[in-house]
Amino acid sequence: MNQTRPRFVELWTRSGGVRADAVYADLTQCYGESGRHYHTLRHVRRCLRDFDLARHAMPNGDLVELALWCHDVIYVPGAQDNEERSADWLRRWGNNRIDTCERICEAILATRHTRVPDELEARFACDIDLAALGASRRRFREDGVRLRAERPDLDDHAYTLLERKILQGLLERPRIYLTDYFHSRCEAAARQNLAWRLGLPISGVSTRD
Repeated sequence: MNQTRPRFVELWTRSGGVRADAVYADLTQCYGESGRHYHTLRHVRRCLRDFDLARHAMPNGDLVELALWCHDVIYVPGAQDNEERSADWLRRWGNNRIDTCERICEAILATRHTRVPDELEARFACDIDLAALGASRRRFREDGVRLRAERPDLDDHAYTLLERKILQGLLERPRIYLTDYFHSRCEAAARQNLAWRLGLPISGVSTRD
């Protein structure tokens, strides 16, 4: 994972894109914006680690990987159109050269996590985006701190209400993870982490600390 730039350049070029170095420079500039603490290249790299573990189960891995690279490239805290703008970013740079561009955009839009997407690739993108929920309790806590730091516009009470609404919504789903691979790998730990954060009884074995 220390070969981040060459990996992106190779993928972008293999997918039919041009000006890969310029695209990567813009991508890293976006992910490096000062107000970001969680939605950074660190999150993308973690997504890619989970992607690498599950790639064998995907019919079109390159599509999923490009969606993961781009899904948070535009991020304005509190905005409701970050995914749409990220998809538009991909369309601009893709310039009609990437054959699967619209399917990649659909996978990016799926990471809004508002519905169950039809395409398996989009489901993998959603699951990988949420895989951190099933990390160790320590990493889950650290992610919570980083997410809180991205919303300085909200006082603690307002942020707590927003966080509880989001986490409770995830916990109430029949399945947090939409693919069998991530359901078996992350579901139990993610539910324990969410219940812990919400102050609810935790069933099953404890997550790693």
